[in-house]
Amino acid sequence: MKRQSRRDFLRAATATGAGILTVAPALASSEIQVNNDDLAMLYDATKCVGCKTCMVACKNANGEDGNQEVEKAKFDKDGLWDTPVDLSGNTRTIIKLHKESDGKYSYVKHSCMHCQKASCVSVCPVGALTKDAETGIVDYDKSICIGCRYCQVACPFNIPKFQWDRAMPQIIKCNFCKRTNLLEKGVPACVEVCPTQAIIFGSRKELLDEARARINQNPGKYVDQIYGEKEVGGTNYLFLSAVPFNKLGFPKLGEEAPAVFSEKIHHTIYKGFIAPIALYTTLCIIALRNMRKQARHEEQSAGKADGGKHQ
Repeated sequence: MKRQSRRDFLRAATATGAGILTVAPALASSEIQVNNDDLAMLYDATKCVGCKTCMVACKNANGEDGNQEVEKAKFDKDGLWDTPVDLSGNTRTIIKLHKESDGKYSYVKHSCMHCQKASCVSVCPVGALTKDAETGIVDYDKSICIGCRYCQVACPFNIPKFQWDRAMPQIIKCNFCKRTNLLEKGVPACVEVCPTQAIIFGSRKELLDEARARINQNPGKYVDQIYGEKEVGGTNYLFLSAVPFNKLGFPKLGEEAPAVFSEKIHHTIYKGFIAPIALYTTLCIIALRNMRKQARHEEQSAGKADGGKHQ
């Protein structure tokens, strides 16, 4: 059997790695299985009046959720609430105001999107973030979390927040009031209190049908798009608006779920642990080669030094 040289091995290892990376994107393009029976929420920005009652209800309902400890809404002596300006380690949902160049306004609600294929769940190394197989709710377990914050980096919507101001911090994000209002009353707190029904709750299929009906029945009123229907493989938080979604702070995203792409690459590269073995073998060969070169160099230097002494 012909002995393989180091150069041949390195060339083969490089070719193997390139082949893996070539195959992975092809595998990653497969579509995810969307579950339209998941629990979902539809927010219609044209119905929102910006009262922020949903924000107060969210804080008060979930302040009792021992798994994600947040402050309840605080009011001053005159009964006024200094409302948060963005999502944070104490705020799961936020209402923001967008002003158009023609002077028109639109409110928008931001919260966890409960993705069909959630990147935060995919990257969590300990399983602190999970997606419930029955409801589709993306939830968080503080007792498992190690505080790596990979979920923050992975989320395409920049939703999970870390409690930087606490000695025992947690990740904070909406979970559809899974252990509070949803458990007790069957709906999330924000849905229960919305005075204009700008937020409604139901199955993903029901809400998609409702959103399409509103668009078809009101031509010109809405942007012809249901945000969340297809973005990153689909989300369980759906949006209607009269204003383009990029102006309301929503990123323009493709239909492929980043988690599917990354998982396919990882599962392909690490299948059978072949790629890591090849990598470490290559690194060992390079290290041994460099050590031998260094040893030869030292021997030659020592020989020259001894020759100089005898002259």
